[in-house]
Amino acid sequence: MAGATRHVFHLQPCENSSMSQCAYPEDAGYLKCDVDDASETHEESLGEEAFDTVNSSIVSGESVRFFVHVNLQVQPSQAAESELPDGCGLLHTSRKYLKLKNFEEEIRAHRDLDGFLDRASIILNETATSLDDVLRAMLLRLVHKPDNTEPDCNVDLLMAVLFTDAGTPMEGKAVHLLSDTIQGVTATVTGVQYQQSWLCIICTSKSLLKRHVCISRLVRPQNWGENCCEVRFVILVLAPPKMKSTKTATEVGRTFATMFLDITFRQKLLKTRTEEEFKEALVHQRQLLTVMDQGPNPSLKNYSISSICVQKSHQPLQHKDFFPVGKGIREDFARRFPVYSLDFTDGIIGKNKAVGKFITTTLFLYFACLLPTIAFGSLNDEITYGAIVIRGICDDYELDFNTFYAWTGLWNSFFLALYALFNFSLIMSLFKRSTEEIIALFISMTFVLDAVKGTVKIFQKYYGISHGNHNADHISVLSLLGLGTSLNTSFHTALNTSLLANPPELTSVSSRSAEHPSRETAVLSLLIMLGTLWLSYTLYQFKKSPYLHPYMREILSDCALPISVLTFSLISSYGFREIKMSKFRYNPSESLFKIAEMQSLSLGAIGSAMGLGFLLSMLFFIEQNLVAALANAPENRLVKGTAYHWDLLLVAVINTGLSLFGMPWIHAAYPHSPLHVRALAVVEERVENGHIYETIVNVWETRLTTLGASILVGFSLLLLPVPLQWIPKPVLYGLFLYIALTSIDANQLFERMALLLKDQASYPPTHYIRRVPQRKIHYFTGLQVLQLLLLCAFGMSPLPYMKMIFPLIMMAMIPIRYKLLPRIIEAKYLDAMDAEH
Repeated sequence: MAGATRHVFHLQPCENSSMSQCAYPEDAGYLKCDVDDASETHEESLGEEAFDTVNSSIVSGESVRFFVHVNLQVQPSQAAESELPDGCGLLHTSRKYLKLKNFEEEIRAHRDLDGFLDRASIILNETATSLDDVLRAMLLRLVHKPDNTEPDCNVDLLMAVLFTDAGTPMEGKAVHLLSDTIQGVTATVTGVQYQQSWLCIICTSKSLLKRHVCISRLVRPQNWGENCCEVRFVILVLAPPKMKSTKTATEVGRTFATMFLDITFRQKLLKTRTEEEFKEALVHQRQLLTVMDQGPNPSLKNYSISSICVQKSHQPLQHKDFFPVGKGIREDFARRFPVYSLDFTDGIIGKNKAVGKFITTTLFLYFACLLPTIAFGSLNDEITYGAIVIRGICDDYELDFNTFYAWTGLWNSFFLALYALFNFSLIMSLFKRSTEEIIALFISMTFVLDAVKGTVKIFQKYYGISHGNHNADHISVLSLLGLGTSLNTSFHTALNTSLLANPPELTSVSSRSAEHPSRETAVLSLLIMLGTLWLSYTLYQFKKSPYLHPYMREILSDCALPISVLTFSLISSYGFREIKMSKFRYNPSESLFKIAEMQSLSLGAIGSAMGLGFLLSMLFFIEQNLVAALANAPENRLVKGTAYHWDLLLVAVINTGLSLFGMPWIHAAYPHSPLHVRALAVVEERVENGHIYETIVNVWETRLTTLGASILVGFSLLLLPVPLQWIPKPVLYGLFLYIALTSIDANQLFERMALLLKDQASYPPTHYIRRVPQRKIHYFTGLQVLQLLLLCAFGMSPLPYMKMIFPLIMMAMIPIRYKLLPRIIEAKYLDAMDAEH
């Protein structure tokens, strides 16, 4: 067989593409391109512009996002030879959908057009017929502009970059095609229909200093090959390679391509006679696209657009929303009860099993709950000499601690029950995402502060630094606020109590043996703390590495916390046995189940307990609902529903019993709860504009992990004092740093603070980067930082009475967000930065 054969390979990925048989569903945020079909009567009046289309058979049925075409001209007698005939090569074609520019929400769309209007390069009647001549004329127009600021701009070099044969060794024989283009398309059952009347060409070159846009209107339609049969408009976008993600050549091209999708707009441009009329048409089209989301416009009958991100309009709360009594609890129970059994069987029974995931998550949750309890108890025991803040208040007014503590807890539970019955959790809808992240970042900062505080005390004790007078009331805010507990279990709180209530004269043997200052102990403590942080975070990130099997990487990542704690505990206890390390104290003589004598307080003292209980109930209410909201965030993709009111009632009931026995109160804890959800999640990595980000595919919603962790925490009472006392304090402080570091991964406030230190070219393509001016983003971040400092001033104050009004400061975040911030930053920008996506 002497004839040449042509082989075409179509490579179809397994992942779902954004294009399907239905071209652009309105809820996906894509513009419906006008279909230039000769059967439609309105096309007959278009006059000179003939919008022919080409039906491509490349895509049909389930759409394909990436294509690789390999054209091989092979003689049968030479097929087995190592060298190919002259002129034969490979052509790689990659296609992907671009979202339409949302002119109402993306501020960069307006700035792209404003920049073009200021330095307009428009050719209205181009007589050239070949693509090369048209592009060369456009480049010459850019180069010869009076305000040209490109000293190294070379027309021949730019022309070479625009085409596929740039740098090819086959001179005169290479395929001469455009490298990077944007076109309007419509997907149909039979294939893809391309808009033939316009073409957007984008290019990046290192010789450029700024972005440039040139638009050329041809005198007559030109046929430049497949999918470019009737070209009347050419849009050329040039940009340097290192640009901010919202200023790249593709983003600028997306702005103008979105405008040119409208067939009516193109017809209007054909009728313009001067550059001023051309500019006015562009401005008018921008106005139409900006108001498109506010309602349909009859002049834009050829396409429709929907908002990329539609904010839910919450109706303002009214008095009737809080009645009838118990409505929220009944709704929560009705929502959760049908799937209650699935909370124990999902992942265990059925085809999709996740037993290994449950085991590793249980171990993570066990260590994440047990070790902070020990660390907080030990740190507070040192700082307050075995007393918590309420004990200090009791000493000031000569009150019985156990009784006053019990009455405070009972009043706290009473108010929490009222909040649950009267549906007060609806108030949490007033907390925007930015407010939640301020409080979440504050809690993460308290973990870091306690780790630093504990390390400083070790250095003061062992490094020969003089001892100052320490305020006995200087306690970690977490001990007062109850943030150190995370599981709704009496076992967990009982262990915490045994550590918080130690009298100062009781010390362990190991603590008495290290009374003399030793610099080795201080330095080793610092290294052990940092080593625990390094190993745990390295293993946590190990799932992103290319080493080992993916299943093994996931196990190592889930078990990062226990592995690092056990490793450095062994290193400290056995590798450096001769160096005495600081360890927590344990008092086995205290009874865990001693009921308080409720009748021993006066009515005045009970009234004081009611006031303190009310303040604590506000804190518990905010913390419980805040953590639940963060755990049930839309990006976590939980499907079984929420139970805010029911959970709050359960917290009130459980804390009633804990108060009578003098045990610490409990509620949902940050960051344990969001990290627990993350540990049970199936996560995928995706790439957008060169930036890698993680997204949760689904979460195993089960109660088995918390139940197992609670049981293990209860059995941990049998591990006191040995072997739990073998865990040195620096390991626990390293655990604090690890929890704080992992909890800020998805905190947008922290991400926006980091933007201040980044090059603009490294900004991620997030929703707020696209929709909000950069200056407004930094203003908003600065205002959030001020609110964070306000929380720190009260929550971290050494004065216990200032901490009592800390819940009121948290509630003050609501009027600040709704009343003060809109006076500084426009409401639309605030809503954009508070949006989820």
